Amino acid sequence: MMKLFQMGSKPLGIERITTFLQDNYVSIGYPGIGDLENVSTEELRDRLIRTYRYSEPELTEHLQAIHLFVHTMQDGDYVLVSDGDWVHLGDLGDYFYNELFDTPDNGTCHRRGVTWLKSLPMTDLNAGVKEFLSDSGAAKQYGGPMPSARVDLWITGSPDSEQAGDDRVYVDEETLSMAIGILKQALVSEDAERRERAAIAILQYAK
Repeated sequence: MMKLFQMGSKPLGIERITTFLQDNYVSIGYPGIGDLENVSTEELRDRLIRTYRYSEPELTEHLQAIHLFVHTMQDGDYVLVSDGDWVHLGDLGDYFYNELFDTPDNGTCHRRGVTWLKSLPMTDLNAGVKEFLSDSGAAKQYGGPMPSARVDLWITGSPDSEQAGDDRVYVDEETLSMAIGILKQALVSEDAERRERAAIAILQYAK
């Protein structure tokens, strides 16, 4: 099942939100420890100790954040990045290491590609997402219940939903039954994309 994360926009304390949005990626920082794609927790721990000389409590916190970014996040998961009074929602890609940016003054070598989906005012978010974003960090996973489809709609608060309900057009039962029948037929189509669209439409109707 798809998961939701938040990322900070200041690896090494440098604001990178403009670059993240323009170049379609997010980064967690931590230069100087090399490519992490096939690195064990023990090896990562050793590299952090050698490079950053963290205390034990600090080490645990940084290990968790890096493991989340490199291993827990998966292609197709969603990410939120705060930007002042706005938040940007993106679809995550795979982890990759870019040696060119493994420098102390840049430090954006550990990356995940992002397809940015939409930007929203903080005031439009639902209460659960606002609370999730209020506790900022390098990387964090949302622990609440997730919807089965259309996360981009789910993160918004109730005013938009209420407005949408007020503008709804009445459809008679016979037309609804016909439409559902067509969607059910599409669920067994040989076209994978058509099956997926039908599934999403039925899940949205069932809410």
